Amino acid sequence: MRIPEHLAVIPDGNRRWAEHHGMKKEQGYQFGLAPGVQLLRQAKAGGIKELTFYGFTTDNCKRPRAQRESFSAACVEAVRLLAAEGADLLVLGNYESANFPPELLPYQQRRRVAGGGIKLNFLVNYGWEWDLAGLADEGENPSRARICGCLRSADVSRIDLVVRWGGMRRLSGLLPVQAVYADFFVVEALWPDWQPEHLQEALGWYQQQDVTLGG
Repeated sequence: MRIPEHLAVIPDGNRRWAEHHGMKKEQGYQFGLAPGVQLLRQAKAGGIKELTFYGFTTDNCKRPRAQRESFSAACVEAVRLLAAEGADLLVLGNYESANFPPELLPYQQRRRVAGGGIKLNFLVNYGWEWDLAGLADEGENPSRARICGCLRSADVSRIDLVVRWGGMRRLSGLLPVQAVYADFFVVEALWPDWQPEHLQEALGWYQQQDVTLGG
């Protein structure tokens, strides 16, 4: 069985889930914490070497204050829970912004936590413009190596498979260089309704793809 070395996850649908259950939009984020831990365990057991979670983007910070505070707090708690599982952890995003949770600053360099293991990336207050800002001085035709070296996400590997929960068909600015040849699978279920079968289906679908990287 061919396993993607690097899986990226877009855990969408928290606000819609909350509304469907009679809650305020900002109350949905907390219900996405347990699925993240379960998916990490599933990825580890399945032999995936690198896992990226999309927490929130710089554009998400345009949302109402109650939502910003809620998804920021949820990301802090998510990192705490995931770190307890053991990983080589990096939290990646605009660290200088007031929207970046100060509790996560210790992870702006990759750290081995709880014995290490899977390479784990968590995007918090991430923006593709922020990531690519270092390319401005590279001229018209920089080499691939120079492009990758200039990224603020240079410690993140090329993505093999992106799985997005919540039914939307967009990458939402996820690591544009690393995702350039990624296969993209959509789960219709909202993220808080995560089930192990969702990832199993995505991995089964991935087996059927002709991965050529353009060759």
